[in-house]
Formats: sequence, C-alpha cells, structure tokens
Amino acid sequence: MSGATGMNLSSERVGRAVLVRVGEAKLTYQILSKFADAVTKLFAAGEKRVIIDLSRVVYVDSATIGCLMDLYRQADKLGGAIKLAGVQKRVETMLTMTGAHNFIELHADEAGAASSFGE
Repeated sequence: MSGATGMNLSSERVGRAVLVRVGEAKLTYQILSKFADAVTKLFAAGEKRVIIDLSRVVYVDSATIGCLMDLYRQADKLGGAIKLAGVQKRVETMLTMTGAHNFIELHADEAGAASSFGE
C-alpha cells in the first residue's frame, strides 16, 4: 500500500480480517484522503473486517474522526466492521470526547482486535 498511496501504510491478512498499519505519527486532513481511499478499496475488494493499527499514531484531528466514522458506516453497510488497535492515550481521548468510541471498538493490540472477530 505505501507505494500506491504515498503515505506510510501497509496491510496484511490476519485471520478473517485485514490489518492496516498506519506508519505515520500524525493522521491529519492533509493525508486523510489517501488513508480513506486505501481502506475504501479494501471494502470494494470484498473485505468486511478491517483492523486499523494506530500504534504509531500520536495525533489525529477532527477530520480523522469524521473519516473513521465514515469508514465505520461503510463497513456497517456491508455487514462488517472496522476496529482500532494500539490506540495511544491522546488519540483515545479524542475518540472518547467525540463519542466515536461508542461505534468503533478500540483494542489494546492487533491480537485482541483479531480475536474479537471470532478468531
């Protein structure tokens, strides 16, 4: 994914889900469309279970929260889900303040997120 998107993203299959690793320290408006496009392409390819690893991300802006909610709605429409793994405290605070955590599951790590899909 990283070459095609121009941002530091990679993906791999983890059991029944696809894991998307975000290698950027900040996930913000400037690079958000590339991130959203990459995940949307996974949905278009038939993937319904996506884990987004945010363990390297220390900052997200409000546009990112909106993007994550949009991806949540896309997954929900397909009968699937997105789940976040490795969420840093500052990012978790943003997700909690906006209420996004009520829709998108947060997991301490990839293994926890993968097992929540019934692995």
